[in-house]
Amino acid sequence: MNYYTGSFTDFYELTMAQIYFLEGLDKKKAVFDYFFRTLPFKGGYAIYAGLETLLDTLESLKFQPEDCDYLLHQGFDPRFVSYLQDFHFQGNIYSQPEGDLVFPHRPVLQVEGNLVETQLIETLLLNILNFQTLVATKARRIWSVSEGKRLVDFGLRRAQGPGGYYASRAAFIGGVDATSNVKAGMDFKIPVSGTMAHSFIQSFDDELTAFRLYAHYYPDNCVLLLDTYNTLKSGLPNAIRVAQEMEKRGHHLKGIRLDSGDLAWLSKQCRKYLDAAGFKDVQIAVSNQLDEIIIKSLLEQKAPIDLFGVGTRLVTGEPDAALDGVYKLSEYENQPRIKFSESLGKTTLPHKKQVYRIRNHRNSFLGAEVITLRDENPEKVCQMYHLFEPNTHMSFALCKKEPLLHPVMERGKRLMPSKTVQEIRKYSLTLFQDLPEEYKRFVNPHIYKIGMSDSLKEIRDRLFRIEMQENKK
Repeated sequence: MNYYTGSFTDFYELTMAQIYFLEGLDKKKAVFDYFFRTLPFKGGYAIYAGLETLLDTLESLKFQPEDCDYLLHQGFDPRFVSYLQDFHFQGNIYSQPEGDLVFPHRPVLQVEGNLVETQLIETLLLNILNFQTLVATKARRIWSVSEGKRLVDFGLRRAQGPGGYYASRAAFIGGVDATSNVKAGMDFKIPVSGTMAHSFIQSFDDELTAFRLYAHYYPDNCVLLLDTYNTLKSGLPNAIRVAQEMEKRGHHLKGIRLDSGDLAWLSKQCRKYLDAAGFKDVQIAVSNQLDEIIIKSLLEQKAPIDLFGVGTRLVTGEPDAALDGVYKLSEYENQPRIKFSESLGKTTLPHKKQVYRIRNHRNSFLGAEVITLRDENPEKVCQMYHLFEPNTHMSFALCKKEPLLHPVMERGKRLMPSKTVQEIRKYSLTLFQDLPEEYKRFVNPHIYKIGMSDSLKEIRDRLFRIEMQENKK
């Protein structure tokens, strides 16, 4: 599913691009960095997601005739609109692999191309990467406390419109096992899952009839919702009765679902009565505004739950709702550019860059990454400087430096075949095992160190001093 066209952008991207074009700057070369400044959920890491969606979109991105007609009516110059009619992204992209761990203040992705095309894709890029990275990170937090229990994404009905489609994709990369989202399941080959709603049970004169009909039509995948009327006095006894009837026909009740009430206590009661009736294999699923905090609490209470249905708080990235990813110019016509701020915290880094993950002699994460100039010899980079505290530095002699930014698109064409979400998920979960536990905890996680090389610091500081002097005139 791809509803992206050239008009999927902010208006000011077009007003800027028109000036570049009319002034003859459309052939000038530019480099932009994508990065974010704050880790979501006060956590210690983020899971990068959305790259494959972005590359697929850029390969086919065009301004459709209706886009061009609309822009003419908005007063854009016909010469510029004519240029857009033949627009295709022909730039280069360097990026981390999708599913990788990402951290603040350093490039996650770099775009190279002419000034117009690199500007026009800004909003699209931010929309795709910010949202999917947010949801994948939320899913990973949920997965990290689930103790191997099955996780299902129930969030489509609460998602922000079509964003629910990509939320299901990102959630699967983050660790969710299945989705209720049929379209995402079909397109991305994600397992789909679902049972029944309260309305199904209410549609019949009594709960037992509804349960029997569901068991009749889905004898090998029957999960019964217990809390439409009274979980323990009505739902559970009727479920046990239907399970007994199914056994006589050679089938087995797969599970029950709880969607309200004290889920820890109710699951324990249901488990007790199911076991006493001889149905120890019937699984217990729960839903209702779940997130990593609630799931962690339920499992700490030894709630005998086999499956968690997570919805609203997953696909909306609650409580953060957005990742603060930005897209900043770092080079123009081979000359360094920075966004100046009186605070170093918002001053950007110039030039084409590389990021190296530092591993110790045992190949374990050192909890640090260094940003260098792209053409720097990594063997000569043995220390890094704090981005915002000039006198703070860290040495890492004899450590392994793993390059993270790789060419993924050249002249508008991807360089490698598309990866499936299954491949991305497997890579991501495997890499996540390398991240030390202190970065995974929810309360006061360790801060992953990000620094810059001597050469990059020298250029950044020189440009900063020049800007400071100019501003004092």
